[in-house]
Order: sequence, then C-alpha cells, then structure tokens
Amino acid sequence: MSDVLTQSFHFVDPRDLADLRTYVTRAKSIDDGAIRLQASGRVLAAYVCVLRPRLLGEATPTILGLRTIALAEDAHADVTVTLSSVLDRLARSGADDVELPIPPSTVSESWAGVGAPRSGWEPLRSVPDAELKSVANAGIAEVAGIVPDQPGALIVNNARAAVWGREIPGLDGVPAGAAFAALALGFLGDGEHRLFRNGRWFRLSGSRGHILARSGSGLGFQAR
Repeated sequence: MSDVLTQSFHFVDPRDLADLRTYVTRAKSIDDGAIRLQASGRVLAAYVCVLRPRLLGEATPTILGLRTIALAEDAHADVTVTLSSVLDRLARSGADDVELPIPPSTVSESWAGVGAPRSGWEPLRSVPDAELKSVANAGIAEVAGIVPDQPGALIVNNARAAVWGREIPGLDGVPAGAAFAALALGFLGDGEHRLFRNGRWFRLSGSRGHILARSGSGLGFQAR
C-alpha cells in the first residue's frame, strides 16, 4: 500500500486543490490522524477516518469520509500519510496552483487495512440532509452532556460508543456516527444523501462526498 509510482497529483482546476484543503482541514479538526490517497487513472480518492474504536472491544463504529477528485493526468498511487503533511504542502500552494506533491513519509493505520466493497451496493432510500443534521446535532449535544470538563480516555470513548454507535431512527443498521461524519466534514447542505448497503456496510452518498460506515469494534475500510 506504500508503493508510489506517482510523485504528485495534478488537478484539473485550482478550485479542486482548494476543496481538498478544506476537506483535509475539517478532517484534521476531528482527528489529527491520517489520510489515504488512492489514485487510479484520472481519479483521486481521498479517505479519512472520523470515528473508530480506540479501546479493545468497544462499540464505537468505524466511520470514514471519502472525497473523489478529477485529475488532469493519469496517476497511480496508494499511500496513507498524515493529514498534517498534506496540509503543509497545501499551505505552500498559490491561488492558481493545481499540483499536490505526495508526502514521502507514510504511516500505518488499522482503518486503512480492512476490506469493504467498492461495487455491488444496493440502493435503499434517500435521506434528507436536514434529517442527518438533526441526528448529528442531537448526538453532539448528548456527548457534551455526558462528558465532564476533564474526562479520561475511557469516559470519552464510552460516551462516543454509546451515542455514535446507536442506530439512526428509521435507518436500521446505520450508526448515528455516519450523520456526525457527514456534518463534520461539510457534506451536508439543503439536499439529500442516497443510502446504499452491501452486507454489513452502509454508504451515504451526496454531491459533496461519501460516508462509509460499519458498526462494531476493530472494523475498518479498504477500497478494492
């Protein structure tokens, strides 16, 4: 997964680079972790982890965000690097730049190493963005009410597992953490998301990006 043939990504429009900067900045504000950059042909898929189990056996769902961006040139790369390293390179970009050099140092993340399907998704229904916003905001308020001013890691993890692992009413099997991820990454507007399912995996797809979710501990995602 760290074999890189492409040294930099060339985007079609400078606004694509600006959109990526916004996406990475939002992801880093949630979890100062990593981003998986996977390019094949003229499409870059950028995965980030919003929620994942921190302790053995906890019920926090693994929730990932996905943005796909058109590239101006064919590329082949599959690397997991820190969000900070990508932001460092984006910070050096000018208003008209369309190139992102790939950070040379890779990292290992458990969520980037467990498989989930890329095809075979069954469409279920449309979900209004307003409904997802309501679930996310209610969950944020509930977590804030549970967690004290100076919480320990166990208290925080238990609160997140209880709130974000709960199913969204009317969406059997879809954890509330998927709504939180969509809100936190800026994917929600005034439209709707399409809900898909493949086995135990769920995907919420909208015009701004996708959320991939699977409940349970020790679960992650890898495109294939």
